[in-house]
Amino acid sequence: MTDSSSPKEAQHKPEGEHKLVALIDQVRQVPSDPGCYLWKDEQGSVLYVGKAKNLRARMMQYVLGQDEREKIPLMMHQVASFDYVVVSSEHESLILEKNLIQQYHPPYNVDYRDDKSYPFIAITASDSYPAIKFTREKHKSGTHYFGPYTDSRAARQMIDIARRTVSICSAHCTEWKRIKRLFDARSDKEALIDELKTCGKPCFDFHVGKGPGACVGEISPEEYRSHVHKVERFLSGKRKEIVEELTNAMHEAAEELEFERAGRIKQRLDTINSLQDKQKVVFKAPIDIDMLGFYREETIAGAHVFVVREGRVIISNDIILNKGMDVEFTELIEGFMKRYYEQTSDIPHEIYVPTELPDANLLSSWLSEKRGTKVHIRVAQRGDKKSLQELADKNAKHALMRFKVRTRYDDERTNLALLELESALALPSPPLRIECFDISTIHGKFSVASMVVFTNGKPDTSQYRRFKIRLETEEANDFAMMQEAIARRYAPKNMEDARFGSKPNLLIVDGGKPQLSAAIKELSDLGHEDIPVAGLAKADEELFVPWSDTGPVVLPSGSASLYLVKQVRDEAHRFAISYHRALRKKAMTTSILDEIDGIGPKRKKALRRHFSSMKNLRAASVEELAQVPGIPYDLAETIYAYLQGSA
Repeated sequence: MTDSSSPKEAQHKPEGEHKLVALIDQVRQVPSDPGCYLWKDEQGSVLYVGKAKNLRARMMQYVLGQDEREKIPLMMHQVASFDYVVVSSEHESLILEKNLIQQYHPPYNVDYRDDKSYPFIAITASDSYPAIKFTREKHKSGTHYFGPYTDSRAARQMIDIARRTVSICSAHCTEWKRIKRLFDARSDKEALIDELKTCGKPCFDFHVGKGPGACVGEISPEEYRSHVHKVERFLSGKRKEIVEELTNAMHEAAEELEFERAGRIKQRLDTINSLQDKQKVVFKAPIDIDMLGFYREETIAGAHVFVVREGRVIISNDIILNKGMDVEFTELIEGFMKRYYEQTSDIPHEIYVPTELPDANLLSSWLSEKRGTKVHIRVAQRGDKKSLQELADKNAKHALMRFKVRTRYDDERTNLALLELESALALPSPPLRIECFDISTIHGKFSVASMVVFTNGKPDTSQYRRFKIRLETEEANDFAMMQEAIARRYAPKNMEDARFGSKPNLLIVDGGKPQLSAAIKELSDLGHEDIPVAGLAKADEELFVPWSDTGPVVLPSGSASLYLVKQVRDEAHRFAISYHRALRKKAMTTSILDEIDGIGPKRKKALRRHFSSMKNLRAASVEELAQVPGIPYDLAETIYAYLQGSA
């Protein structure tokens, strides 16, 4: 691994532009080979791990500001140095990247939000008598793993069902642990099996029919291996062959009048059938696929995996990710796939994702190598697979909602947002009541202002207000309109009106310095200089504040405070535009109908009620117009001709 900074340089790191110039000079020395790069902060902690076909070209995009992802400017502000590792191919860089991410857990990479170990079902394949167990351990060589299961109860239940279907030892059995130590210590395996037949201690599971009898030498390692193979197929969802084998064995036992053995086999068949009855059939054909669904919010996302084997969903996994809309959707999916498929050995022939991936070929190559045969990454286009994709996305959304409720995520994030705003805007207290104004107009016509209120960081719709702007102007004048809205909201009579609520801890006006200046002037004239006010510029989400001479306040990308401010601004815009459109729609319908002779208030109301919109009214035929109560046929003809002529 090559480090960009020497110990001497680390003591005298350049700041600001000098630091950036130094990074650019250092990146110019990076080779143009494939590999992985690690951006680090001043403490040497890894912030981000990435891969590249050409290390120098990719890293130059970061230091020259050519990477347009939202998180990159904030990250590069923290970067003080970097490492890089050269590899021989792009495929190797993918494998190295996921290993480095698992090693360092960089905050800017996509990862599981909860870094707990998910449960797996494991079979100790390297033992003479492999056993099955529930585990959260890191993957060990010589052990086969099935999962992950995000529901530990489902994993334990599956172990119980597997053992009732095919007799296999449990790794938690005391007698199995004893014979494992014996087989590990001795080389004469056959002699040991003979000894177990005479002096072995039968375990409880053997007495009740769940254990195969390895503890008393009742089964040879070769025959036991066939049991293990059946269990592995069962856990992989390959149950059709097992059902056929058990059905044939049951019939043979019945023909040979071994009814007790036939009864035991039937119990195993019933166990499999009862399990399959619970598992949803999603495809008529016995296909094997994984369907990945996602649902994103600002800085968090839910992922859902439908594991479909032989046309049935055998596992449904919910996983929460530490990134959301703050990264590209494709980056989120690819990051999840690297983490998820690194853990599981059960990789199907086809994996379906919601959208095309830039690194699909690279991921497919890596997964094919793991599986041993070709793996295709596809996007469902139509039919049952498209329906299952939509269901996976819906389940991802519900998984995220459950997580947020369980962990009180929204409450904690909202509290953090309010504290961050208090600090960033130098407020005297957390902004428990935020009021935000927005203007909506077209060339000065149908002008409206909206006022939305967030109390304790959440929309307080009962406090929303809207104002029809009284100012008459030929062209839009946002500043004068904003002043009018501020003047009316904070007029003495409204400040005393309980319906308008209390004075805000923070007033946000949608717009930059001009809108801020208009609001400050009006507040000053009204004697409300104590109300903290900020102007929010749309383009770069910058907050202009009156006390700063050095430029706008830029909230960190992905921060709780930025998410809250954008939510407030978007809600004010939505509320304003909906009122503006309603006024335009009403005015258009009213003004045109008023110009037609023979239409008074009653007939106009009847037409508006019957057709509900101007679009429907214009599309109506003469016959349809004549069906409106109070509209005679000759008037319908007049209305039709007028509307078509004015269209």
